[in-house]
Amino acid sequence: MADPAMSVTPYWELTFDADGDVSGPERDRLLAEVPRRGVRDLVVFAHGWNNDRSGATRLYSSFFAPFPQLAPAARIGYVGVVWPSMRFSDEPIPDFPRSVATETPRRPALDKDTRHALLETFPGRGVVVEQLARLLEQRPREEAELTEFGRLVRLLVEVVPPGPQALFAADTLAEGVPQDEPEMFTGSAAAMCETFAQALADLESPDSPEQFTMPDPWEGAHELLRQGTYYAMKRRAGTVGERGLGRFLGQLADAAPQVRVHLVGHSFGGRLVSFALRGLPEGVRTVKSVTLLQGAFSHYAFAARLPHDPRAGGVLQGQNQRVDGPLVCCWSSHDTALGTLYPLASRMAGDAQGVAEGFDLGRLLGDKWGAMGHDGVQAVPGTRALTLADALGGPLPGSGCVNVDASAVVCRGGPPSGAHSDIVHPELARVVLAAGRIR
Repeated sequence: MADPAMSVTPYWELTFDADGDVSGPERDRLLAEVPRRGVRDLVVFAHGWNNDRSGATRLYSSFFAPFPQLAPAARIGYVGVVWPSMRFSDEPIPDFPRSVATETPRRPALDKDTRHALLETFPGRGVVVEQLARLLEQRPREEAELTEFGRLVRLLVEVVPPGPQALFAADTLAEGVPQDEPEMFTGSAAAMCETFAQALADLESPDSPEQFTMPDPWEGAHELLRQGTYYAMKRRAGTVGERGLGRFLGQLADAAPQVRVHLVGHSFGGRLVSFALRGLPEGVRTVKSVTLLQGAFSHYAFAARLPHDPRAGGVLQGQNQRVDGPLVCCWSSHDTALGTLYPLASRMAGDAQGVAEGFDLGRLLGDKWGAMGHDGVQAVPGTRALTLADALGGPLPGSGCVNVDASAVVCRGGPPSGAHSDIVHPELARVVLAAGRIR
C-alpha cells in the first residue's frame, strides 16, 4: 500500500480517468483498509496541473510531511487523488527537482517533454499535436496561420462524444444556462495571440518603459495552447470531482461513517474537490472541511448571484453548505497564472469588446473573470477574510467560507505562472489541520 518514497502512512492513491471512473482495486482497498487501520481523519488531496503520477506523489509526500509532527496524537489517513491533467514542462515549481519541474525559460517551440505530455493527455490527437508543434517552430507571418493554429487548439481539446465532460466546464450559470465557452475558442485567434503576447511581455518586464512595438504574436500562440489545454483540465476536474470523487465519498460514508473527511485541492484540484461536493449523495455529512490552495476556478463559483449580473450565479452555488465545517480558500497576490492569464483566458463569448479595446489588465482583474486563488471566494454573504497569521492564530470559523491571504508564504515563482505552485509550506499544512479541527 505505502510507497516507500511517501512521507506519511497510511497512504493510499485513488486514480480516476478523464470521465470520472475510478480504479476499482484502489477504491476497494481504500474502503476496506480505512476502517481497519482505525483512521479518524482522512485528508484527501487533489493535484492541479501536473505531468504524471510520480510528480503528483512527490507533491503529496512533500505537503503531507509536516502533518505527523503537527498533530502527533491524531489518527490521520492520507489519500492522493491522481487524475489525467498536464503541466507544460517550462513551468518551474518551487522546491521540486529538475526532473519534475525544469528551469528552461519559456520559448514558443514545444519541447519534447511537453509534446509527450500533450500526447498522453489527449490520446488519439498525435497529428494535431505535430501540426501545432510545426507552426510554433516555423512561426509563419501570415495571419491565416494564426487562425489555423487556433483551429488546431480547439480540435485538440474538444470533447469526444458521447463522454460526459461537456457538462462540467462552466463556472457560472445565466438563467440556468451554463456559461462555458471562452472567447479564445470563439473569437479571433490572431487577436487572442496578440493579447496573450502583450500580457506575457508585461509579466516578464513589469517595470520596463512602455514599448512602441507589439510582441511577436507567436509568443502568445504558445500561451493560447497552454490555456486551451488548461481549459480542458478545468473541464476534466469538474467531471472527476462530481462523477468520481463525490460518488466515492458516498461509498466511504457507508463503509466508514465515523471517518471525518477533509478535502484539499491545488489549482484545478481545488475545482475537483469543490465539484465533489455536488456529487455527494443526499444526506452525506462526512466532509468536515475543504481547503482550496490557489484554486483555478471562478471566485464566483459559490455565489447565488453575480454582482455584475443578477440573473446569473455560480455553478456551485450553495454547495459550500454541504461541508460540515469551513470552506477555506487560500489565495496569493503573487499568483500571476491566476491574476493575469486566467482572467484573459476566461472571458466568455459575447464579451469580445475587451480584445477590440486592447489589453487592459486593471479592468480584467477588477471582478468579472477573477479566480479563487487570486482574491478568494467572492459574493457569498458571511465570508470571513483573514491574514495567514490570523488563521494560524486561530481558531478558524467553524463553518462558512473563509478567505486566507497566504501571500506571505505563497510568493516564489517566475513568469508565466508566478507563485501558483508554491504551496509546499508547513503554514499551509497547519491551515488544513485547523480547518478540519484535527488534533
